[in-house]
Amino acid sequence: MLEEIGYNYKVTKIDINNEEQFNKDFKKISPFSKIPVIIDHKNNKTIFESGAILIYLAEKSEKFYNENNRTEINQWLMAQMSYIGPMLGQHHQFHHYNPGKSKFGEDRYFKISKRIYQELDERLSKAKFLSGDNYTIADIGTFPWIARHEWHDIGLKKFNNLTRWYEEISEREAVKKGFAFMNKNETPPKP
Repeated sequence: MLEEIGYNYKVTKIDINNEEQFNKDFKKISPFSKIPVIIDHKNNKTIFESGAILIYLAEKSEKFYNENNRTEINQWLMAQMSYIGPMLGQHHQFHHYNPGKSKFGEDRYFKISKRIYQELDERLSKAKFLSGDNYTIADIGTFPWIARHEWHDIGLKKFNNLTRWYEEISEREAVKKGFAFMNKNETPPKP
């Protein structure tokens, strides 16, 4: 989002493998010890939770959050925050990071993840982007989860509309810059 709106920013890395997110100074700005968090130094504001950050930046920049379509955008953004992200995140835990430890967990989250792909594909058969004709914060919030499609082993290419959406967003310059930010050679994975 910061690349899309062209704002200058500085990143402070939090090493979650060393549990830096639980440091008392970090908890002051992120009460649930989660990343990401942004600090708007100009307005002396701290914003945590990805959906809230996207809304804040969209309102501030007046981009990707059309006033005439906010209800639709909010629905798809909340779906990402409450369903798509958490369920695909669980799939990552059981299927990608810890395979073979829980057949129940692997099967359950694989099935849910496949259903998410089907549901997104169905939605994108009726609209160019998740909330309609325009690229919005709903797409910005959802794309990174689908960008891990190789971890899901579901087969993105089986879903024509989701693949079309994914490929179009993958070609955005801001998305390419975002992927290359931490690793200069990283690009959005091909479907």
